[in-house]
Amino acid sequence: MSNYKIALLDGDGIGPEIMTEAVKVLELVAERNNITFDLIHAPFGASAYFECGHPFPEDTKKVCDEAHAILKGPIGLSHEESQKIPVDMQPERGALLPLRRRYNTYANFRPVFLPQGLAHFSPLKPEIIGDGIDIMIIRELVGGLYFGDKETGTTPEGVRYVRETLEYDENQIRRIAIVAFDTAMKRKKVLHNIHKSNVLKSSVLWNEIMAEVGKDYPEVRVENILVDAAATYLCLNPGRFDVMVMENMFGDILSDQGGGILGSLGLMPSACLGDDKAYYEPSHGSAPDIAGKNIANPYSMIGSVAMMLEMSFGMDQESKNVWHAMQSVFADGYSTADLSKPGSGVNMIDTQAFGDRVVEALRKLPVVSK
Repeated sequence: MSNYKIALLDGDGIGPEIMTEAVKVLELVAERNNITFDLIHAPFGASAYFECGHPFPEDTKKVCDEAHAILKGPIGLSHEESQKIPVDMQPERGALLPLRRRYNTYANFRPVFLPQGLAHFSPLKPEIIGDGIDIMIIRELVGGLYFGDKETGTTPEGVRYVRETLEYDENQIRRIAIVAFDTAMKRKKVLHNIHKSNVLKSSVLWNEIMAEVGKDYPEVRVENILVDAAATYLCLNPGRFDVMVMENMFGDILSDQGGGILGSLGLMPSACLGDDKAYYEPSHGSAPDIAGKNIANPYSMIGSVAMMLEMSFGMDQESKNVWHAMQSVFADGYSTADLSKPGSGVNMIDTQAFGDRVVEALRKLPVVSK
């Protein structure tokens, strides 16, 4: 019997609520597949700061170090509450970036996936959505502006300034390029390379390395597109994209736009992979305004479980089963108040009920023996 240790970082806001539903799915997956998941909760984020004095405590690091994979909830507080935490201890700076750096999770996968059955969630016109949207955004996650040197100060003339460095080397670019080309080979063999080489020297180097790596993948057709044009086409013609690869900040912005064309970041899970460790998380924030109201949809957290089953544990068919189970709940006419409005023609259920229905649907699906 296989045994996997999973670190559960509940996070802030709605994090604990949607994590509870993800745990239900993990427990059923273990039961269905005759495996065991050792699920270990550990504090992380703003709640960890107030509880332990640090957003990424040493005990949490130990749990994550020993885990086969990490499932992380959203982190962060409202602007007002964030001011109660020192700037460098706020959860994004004090926990999230150190988590990425510690495990060198340089490859971020964010699926922008909207089958026709969920098309009603999107603000886009039906003729633009067509048969649905299926894009994989691959974002470099541990380089660029977010991880460069940072300096603040005051000039001799008394003018306050900030200086932040955007830095990449060819090895960082090459490894994410290989991930992107490998992913394109498994899909439609089309790769959109997103850049800003008409302004940024970093994009010039990025494009040079992408072209070098591309020689090893002659079957993949590469289309180079400026990031601002890509943002436009995501709204006007998302069907032109299949796999998109880009540097850190571009990926942050365009993947959130991807959530926008789906209708909500609540429909976008993600995977963050390094060579030795991976963590999985919803792409959305902690939504403190609805925390505790039991109305947050757990789709993105359960979807992150599905990605973990495939990418960390090689359970491809069970991953597909989890996706199918989630989508069947929507197809049966159910939704939650954070995604749908009263009078929209759906049966409104709460967070817990949505998770229960996913579990019920998954239980009915056949298990494929390895």
